[in-house]
Amino acid sequence: MIDDDLRAAFARHEALAPPAAPVRAAIDRLAATRRRRRQRLRATGVALALVGALGIGIPRLAPDPVATDATLLPATAAPAPAGPLNILLLGVDAEPTQRPPRADSVLLVHIPADRSRPYLVSLPRDLRVAIPGHGADKLNVAFAHGAQGAGPDLADGYELTRRTVAGLTGVRVDAGAVLTYRTLRALTDEVGGVEVCLASPVRSAHTARVFPAGCQRLDGTASVDLLRQRRGLPEGGLDRDRNAQIFAAALIRRAAERDVLTDPAKLFALVAAAGADLVAGTDGTPLVDLVKVLPQLKSAEPVGLSFPVDDPERAIRYVEPDPEAAPEFLAALRADRLAQWAARHPDRINRIR
Repeated sequence: MIDDDLRAAFARHEALAPPAAPVRAAIDRLAATRRRRRQRLRATGVALALVGALGIGIPRLAPDPVATDATLLPATAAPAPAGPLNILLLGVDAEPTQRPPRADSVLLVHIPADRSRPYLVSLPRDLRVAIPGHGADKLNVAFAHGAQGAGPDLADGYELTRRTVAGLTGVRVDAGAVLTYRTLRALTDEVGGVEVCLASPVRSAHTARVFPAGCQRLDGTASVDLLRQRRGLPEGGLDRDRNAQIFAAALIRRAAERDVLTDPAKLFALVAAAGADLVAGTDGTPLVDLVKVLPQLKSAEPVGLSFPVDDPERAIRYVEPDPEAAPEFLAALRADRLAQWAARHPDRINRIR
Protein backbone atom coordinates (compact mmCIF):
# COMPACT_ATOMS: atom_id res chain seq x y z
CA MET A 1 0.00 0.00 0.00
CA ILE A 2 2.81 2.37 0.90
CA ASP A 3 4.65 1.55 -2.34
CA ASP A 4 1.55 2.34 -4.39
CA ASP A 5 1.09 5.67 -2.60
CA LEU A 6 4.72 6.62 -3.23
CA ARG A 7 4.50 5.77 -6.93
CA ALA A 8 1.33 7.81 -7.24
CA ALA A 9 2.93 10.79 -5.49
CA PHE A 10 5.95 10.66 -7.79
CA ALA A 11 3.70 10.47 -10.82
CA ARG A 12 1.71 13.54 -9.72
CA HIS A 13 4.88 15.61 -9.19
CA GLU A 14 6.93 14.38 -12.14
CA ALA A 15 5.63 17.15 -14.40
CA LEU A 16 6.79 19.77 -11.89
CA ALA A 17 10.41 18.58 -11.93
CA PRO A 18 12.79 20.79 -13.99
CA PRO A 19 14.39 19.24 -17.08
CA ALA A 20 17.47 17.19 -16.21
CA ALA A 21 19.71 18.51 -18.99
CA PRO A 22 20.01 22.13 -17.74
CA VAL A 23 20.63 20.90 -14.19
CA ARG A 24 23.35 18.55 -15.42
CA ALA A 25 24.94 21.38 -17.44
CA ALA A 26 24.95 23.67 -14.39
CA ILE A 27 26.63 20.98 -12.30
CA ASP A 28 29.26 20.45 -15.02
CA ARG A 29 29.94 24.20 -15.19
CA LEU A 30 30.39 24.38 -11.42
CA ALA A 31 32.76 21.40 -11.48
CA ALA A 32 34.79 22.95 -14.30
CA THR A 33 35.05 26.25 -12.41
CA ARG A 34 36.32 24.47 -9.32
CA ARG A 35 38.81 22.49 -11.43
CA ARG A 36 40.18 25.68 -12.98
CA ARG A 37 40.41 27.31 -9.55
CA ARG A 38 42.42 24.33 -8.22
CA GLN A 39 44.71 24.48 -11.27
CA ARG A 40 45.29 28.22 -10.76
CA LEU A 41 46.10 27.67 -7.10
CA ARG A 42 48.50 24.87 -7.94
CA ALA A 43 50.20 26.94 -10.64
CA THR A 44 50.54 29.81 -8.19
CA GLY A 45 51.99 27.45 -5.60
CA VAL A 46 54.58 26.12 -8.02
CA ALA A 47 55.48 29.63 -9.12
CA LEU A 48 55.76 30.96 -5.59
CA ALA A 49 57.85 27.93 -4.67
CA LEU A 50 60.38 29.05 -7.25
CA VAL A 51 60.72 32.39 -5.48
CA GLY A 52 59.56 31.77 -1.91
CA ALA A 53 61.21 28.43 -1.24
CA LEU A 54 64.53 29.83 -2.40
CA GLY A 55 64.13 32.96 -0.34
CA ILE A 56 63.26 35.54 -2.99
CA GLY A 57 59.78 36.32 -1.73
CA ILE A 58 60.93 37.46 1.69
CA PRO A 59 62.16 41.08 1.69
CA ARG A 60 64.91 41.10 4.31
CA LEU A 61 67.23 43.63 2.70
CA ALA A 62 65.08 46.47 4.00
CA PRO A 63 64.96 46.99 7.78
CA ASP A 64 61.27 46.12 8.00
CA PRO A 65 60.62 42.98 10.07
CA VAL A 66 59.18 39.86 8.46
CA ALA A 67 55.41 39.75 8.65
CA THR A 68 53.96 37.54 11.36
CA ASP A 69 50.68 36.69 9.70
CA ALA A 70 49.36 35.36 6.40
CA THR A 71 49.57 38.72 4.60
CA LEU A 72 53.13 38.11 3.43
CA LEU A 73 52.52 39.03 -0.20
CA PRO A 74 49.97 41.85 -0.24
CA ALA A 75 48.43 42.73 -3.58
CA THR A 76 49.47 45.89 -5.40
CA ALA A 77 47.82 47.74 -8.24
CA ALA A 78 50.92 47.54 -10.44
CA PRO A 79 50.80 45.08 -13.34
CA ALA A 80 53.19 42.16 -13.52
CA PRO A 81 56.58 43.17 -14.98
CA ALA A 82 57.03 42.43 -18.68
CA GLY A 83 60.12 41.17 -20.45
CA PRO A 84 62.80 38.76 -19.21
CA LEU A 85 63.75 38.68 -15.53
CA ASN A 86 66.99 37.67 -13.81
CA ILE A 87 67.19 36.59 -10.17
CA LEU A 88 70.55 36.14 -8.42
CA LEU A 89 70.91 33.48 -5.70
CA LEU A 90 74.07 33.37 -3.59
CA GLY A 91 74.93 30.42 -1.38
CA VAL A 92 77.19 31.71 1.40
CA ASP A 93 79.03 30.15 4.33
CA ALA A 94 78.39 32.80 7.00
CA GLU A 95 79.54 30.73 9.97
CA PRO A 96 81.81 32.54 12.46
CA THR A 97 84.86 30.66 11.11
CA GLN A 98 84.37 32.22 7.66
CA ARG A 99 85.38 35.93 7.87
CA PRO A 100 84.62 37.61 5.60
CA PRO A 101 82.23 35.17 3.90
CA ARG A 102 82.56 34.25 0.24
CA ALA A 103 79.84 33.15 -2.16
CA ASP A 104 80.41 29.43 -2.68
CA SER A 105 77.52 29.14 -5.15
CA VAL A 106 76.39 31.81 -7.61
CA LEU A 107 73.19 30.98 -9.48
CA LEU A 108 71.41 33.26 -11.93
CA VAL A 109 67.75 32.32 -12.49
CA HIS A 110 66.65 33.59 -15.91
CA ILE A 111 62.90 33.81 -16.59
CA PRO A 112 62.31 34.46 -20.32
CA ALA A 113 59.78 36.96 -21.61
CA ASP A 114 57.63 34.16 -23.04
CA ARG A 115 57.43 32.68 -19.50
CA SER A 116 58.17 29.23 -20.91
CA ARG A 117 60.29 27.93 -17.99
CA PRO A 118 63.10 29.10 -15.69
CA TYR A 119 66.77 28.61 -16.55
CA LEU A 120 69.28 28.01 -13.75
CA VAL A 121 72.65 29.40 -14.85
CA SER A 122 75.62 28.52 -12.65
CA LEU A 123 78.45 31.05 -12.57
CA PRO A 124 81.72 29.46 -11.34
CA ARG A 125 82.97 30.92 -8.08
CA ASP A 126 86.56 30.88 -9.41
CA LEU A 127 85.67 32.69 -12.65
CA ARG A 128 87.96 35.65 -13.30
CA VAL A 129 85.79 38.79 -13.38
CA ALA A 130 86.08 42.54 -13.00
CA ILE A 131 84.90 43.53 -9.51
CA PRO A 132 83.85 47.21 -9.34
CA GLY A 133 86.43 49.11 -7.35
CA HIS A 134 88.63 46.06 -6.74
CA GLY A 135 90.13 45.06 -10.09
CA ALA A 136 90.09 41.52 -11.48
CA ASP A 137 89.66 38.57 -9.13
CA LYS A 138 87.56 35.46 -8.53
CA LEU A 139 83.80 35.94 -8.64
CA ASN A 140 83.31 34.75 -5.06
CA VAL A 141 85.73 37.40 -3.79
CA ALA A 142 83.21 40.10 -4.75
CA PHE A 143 80.98 39.04 -1.86
CA ALA A 144 83.89 39.12 0.57
CA HIS A 145 84.88 42.65 -0.49
CA GLY A 146 81.30 43.87 -0.12
CA ALA A 147 80.65 42.15 3.20
CA GLN A 148 83.86 43.24 4.97
CA GLY A 149 83.31 44.56 8.45
CA ALA A 150 82.50 43.45 11.95
CA GLY A 151 79.05 42.21 10.84
CA PRO A 152 79.73 40.95 8.24
CA ASP A 153 77.17 42.80 6.13
CA LEU A 154 75.50 40.21 3.89
CA ALA A 155 73.44 42.88 2.15
CA ASP A 156 76.55 44.77 1.05
CA GLY A 157 78.13 41.50 -0.06
CA TYR A 158 75.09 40.78 -2.19
CA GLU A 159 75.08 44.28 -3.68
CA LEU A 160 78.69 44.16 -4.86
CA THR A 161 78.19 40.66 -6.26
CA ARG A 162 75.05 41.84 -8.06
CA ARG A 163 76.98 44.67 -9.70
CA THR A 164 79.76 42.25 -10.64
CA VAL A 165 77.36 39.75 -12.22
CA ALA A 166 75.52 42.52 -14.06
CA GLY A 167 78.83 43.74 -15.47
CA LEU A 168 79.87 40.21 -16.48
CA THR A 169 76.61 39.23 -18.15
CA GLY A 170 75.36 42.55 -19.46
CA VAL A 171 71.85 41.90 -18.10
CA ARG A 172 69.95 43.61 -15.32
CA VAL A 173 69.66 41.63 -12.09
CA ASP A 174 66.05 42.30 -11.04
CA ALA A 175 66.13 40.59 -7.65
CA GLY A 176 68.23 38.27 -5.57
CA ALA A 177 68.87 36.61 -2.24
CA VAL A 178 71.68 35.44 0.01
CA LEU A 179 71.14 32.01 1.50
CA THR A 180 73.48 30.88 4.25
CA TYR A 181 74.01 27.21 4.97
CA ARG A 182 72.00 27.61 8.17
CA THR A 183 69.08 29.03 6.15
CA LEU A 184 69.26 26.20 3.61
CA ARG A 185 69.22 23.60 6.40
CA ALA A 186 66.12 25.18 7.92
CA LEU A 187 64.26 25.54 4.61
CA THR A 188 65.03 21.95 3.59
CA ASP A 189 63.83 20.54 6.90
CA GLU A 190 60.70 22.71 6.79
CA VAL A 191 59.58 21.08 3.51
CA GLY A 192 60.38 17.59 4.80
CA GLY A 193 63.65 17.05 2.96
CA VAL A 194 64.38 16.90 -0.76
CA GLU A 195 65.09 14.12 -3.23
CA VAL A 196 68.28 14.57 -5.22
CA CYS A 197 69.53 12.30 -8.00
CA LEU A 198 73.30 12.11 -8.48
CA ALA A 199 75.03 10.78 -11.58
CA SER A 200 78.05 9.58 -9.59
CA PRO A 201 78.93 9.09 -5.91
CA VAL A 202 80.10 12.04 -3.80
CA ARG A 203 82.25 11.57 -0.69
CA SER A 204 82.14 14.33 1.90
CA ALA A 205 85.54 15.77 2.80
CA HIS A 206 83.93 17.14 5.99
CA THR A 207 81.97 14.19 7.41
CA ALA A 208 83.23 11.20 5.36
CA ARG A 209 79.63 10.50 4.37
CA VAL A 210 79.21 8.93 0.93
CA PHE A 211 76.29 10.11 -1.18
CA PRO A 212 75.69 7.22 -3.61
CA ALA A 213 74.85 7.58 -7.26
CA GLY A 214 71.09 7.58 -7.88
CA CYS A 215 68.14 9.18 -6.11
CA GLN A 216 68.03 9.74 -2.35
CA ARG A 217 66.12 11.90 0.11
CA LEU A 218 68.22 14.31 2.15
CA ASP A 219 67.41 16.36 5.22
CA GLY A 220 68.79 19.84 5.78
CA THR A 221 72.09 18.75 7.34
CA ALA A 222 72.82 16.21 4.61
CA SER A 223 71.85 18.69 1.88
CA VAL A 224 74.29 21.29 3.15
CA ASP A 225 77.00 18.62 3.46
CA LEU A 226 76.48 17.74 -0.22
CA LEU A 227 76.42 21.39 -1.31
CA ARG A 228 79.78 22.08 0.34
CA GLN A 229 81.66 19.36 -1.54
CA ARG A 230 84.14 20.13 -4.30
CA ARG A 231 87.35 18.37 -3.29
CA GLY A 232 87.58 14.96 -4.88
CA LEU A 233 85.00 15.75 -7.57
CA PRO A 234 86.26 15.36 -11.16
CA GLU A 235 85.74 19.06 -11.98
CA GLY A 236 85.88 20.46 -8.46
CA GLY A 237 83.83 23.63 -8.06
CA LEU A 238 82.09 23.14 -11.41
CA ASP A 239 80.66 19.83 -10.19
CA ARG A 240 79.62 21.54 -6.95
CA ASP A 241 77.73 24.11 -9.04
CA ARG A 242 75.88 21.30 -10.84
CA ASN A 243 74.97 19.71 -7.50
CA ALA A 244 73.63 23.10 -6.37
CA GLN A 245 71.36 23.13 -9.44
CA ILE A 246 70.13 19.63 -8.60
CA PHE A 247 69.36 20.75 -5.05
CA ALA A 248 67.61 23.97 -6.12
CA ALA A 249 65.38 22.10 -8.58
CA ALA A 250 64.57 19.47 -5.92
CA LEU A 251 63.65 22.17 -3.38
CA ILE A 252 61.30 23.79 -5.90
CA ARG A 253 59.58 20.47 -6.63
CA ARG A 254 59.26 19.56 -2.96
CA ALA A 255 57.68 22.89 -1.99
CA ALA A 256 55.21 22.51 -4.86
CA GLU A 257 54.35 18.91 -3.96
CA ARG A 258 53.51 19.87 -0.38
CA ASP A 259 51.47 22.95 -1.39
CA VAL A 260 53.58 24.93 1.06
CA LEU A 261 52.87 28.28 -0.52
CA THR A 262 49.16 27.86 -1.16
CA ASP A 263 48.56 27.38 2.57
CA PRO A 264 49.14 30.60 4.59
CA ALA A 265 50.04 28.65 7.73
CA LYS A 266 52.65 26.59 5.87
CA LEU A 267 53.95 29.70 4.14
CA PHE A 268 54.45 31.51 7.43
CA ALA A 269 56.18 28.44 8.88
CA LEU A 270 58.58 28.48 5.93
CA VAL A 271 59.29 32.19 6.40
CA ALA A 272 59.84 31.69 10.12
CA ALA A 273 62.16 28.76 9.44
CA ALA A 274 64.35 30.91 7.19
CA GLY A 275 65.30 33.06 10.15
CA ALA A 276 67.22 36.32 10.26
CA ASP A 277 70.08 35.10 8.04
CA LEU A 278 68.01 35.51 4.89
CA VAL A 279 68.78 38.63 2.87
CA ALA A 280 66.91 39.59 -0.29
CA GLY A 281 66.71 42.65 -2.47
CA THR A 282 65.57 44.06 -5.80
CA ASP A 283 66.81 46.54 -8.37
CA GLY A 284 63.74 48.76 -8.49
CA THR A 285 61.11 46.04 -9.03
CA PRO A 286 59.04 45.38 -5.86
CA LEU A 287 59.15 41.73 -4.84
CA VAL A 288 55.37 41.61 -4.68
CA ASP A 289 55.15 42.66 -8.32
CA LEU A 290 57.89 40.24 -9.30
CA VAL A 291 55.95 37.35 -7.81
CA LYS A 292 53.01 38.20 -10.08
CA VAL A 293 55.05 37.07 -13.07
CA LEU A 294 55.63 33.56 -11.83
CA PRO A 295 52.09 32.12 -12.16
CA GLN A 296 52.50 32.87 -15.89
CA LEU A 297 55.20 30.21 -16.20
CA LYS A 298 54.15 27.44 -18.57
CA SER A 299 56.44 25.02 -16.73
CA ALA A 300 58.19 25.31 -13.37
CA GLU A 301 60.65 22.52 -14.28
CA PRO A 302 63.99 24.34 -14.63
CA VAL A 303 66.69 23.89 -17.26
CA GLY A 304 70.20 23.71 -15.80
CA LEU A 305 73.02 25.50 -17.64
CA SER A 306 76.58 26.45 -16.76
CA PHE A 307 78.52 29.50 -17.85
CA PRO A 308 80.92 28.16 -20.52
CA VAL A 309 84.51 28.07 -19.27
CA ASP A 310 87.84 27.07 -20.73
CA ASP A 311 89.34 23.66 -19.93
CA PRO A 312 89.27 23.54 -16.09
CA GLU A 313 92.33 21.28 -16.05
CA ARG A 314 94.35 24.20 -17.41
CA ALA A 315 93.19 26.49 -14.61
CA ILE A 316 95.81 27.44 -12.04
CA ARG A 317 94.21 30.15 -9.90
CA TYR A 318 91.28 31.29 -12.00
CA VAL A 319 88.70 29.72 -14.28
CA GLU A 320 88.62 31.58 -17.58
CA PRO A 321 85.62 32.03 -19.91
CA ASP A 322 85.56 29.77 -22.96
CA PRO A 323 86.83 32.11 -25.72
CA GLU A 324 84.31 30.82 -28.27
CA ALA A 325 81.32 29.50 -26.32
CA ALA A 326 81.10 32.19 -23.61
CA PRO A 327 80.48 35.16 -25.96
CA GLU A 328 77.78 33.19 -27.80
CA PHE A 329 76.17 32.20 -24.50
CA LEU A 330 76.19 35.77 -23.17
CA ALA A 331 74.72 37.07 -26.43
CA ALA A 332 71.88 34.54 -26.10
CA LEU A 333 71.27 35.55 -22.47
CA ARG A 334 71.14 39.24 -23.34
CA ALA A 335 68.82 38.59 -26.29
CA ASP A 336 66.56 36.33 -24.17
CA ARG A 337 67.28 33.35 -26.45
CA LEU A 338 68.61 30.76 -24.00
CA ALA A 339 66.09 28.19 -25.26
CA GLN A 340 67.52 28.46 -28.77
CA TRP A 341 71.09 28.34 -27.42
CA ALA A 342 70.33 25.22 -25.36
CA ALA A 343 68.73 23.56 -28.40
CA ARG A 344 71.94 24.15 -30.37
CA HIS A 345 74.12 22.89 -27.50
CA PRO A 346 72.26 19.98 -25.83
CA ASP A 347 75.56 18.69 -24.46
CA ARG A 348 75.76 21.79 -22.26
CA ILE A 349 72.43 21.16 -20.50
CA ASN A 350 73.02 19.88 -16.97
CA ARG A 351 71.14 16.86 -15.70
CA ILE A 352 69.15 18.09 -12.69
CA ARG A 353 66.69 15.23 -12.28
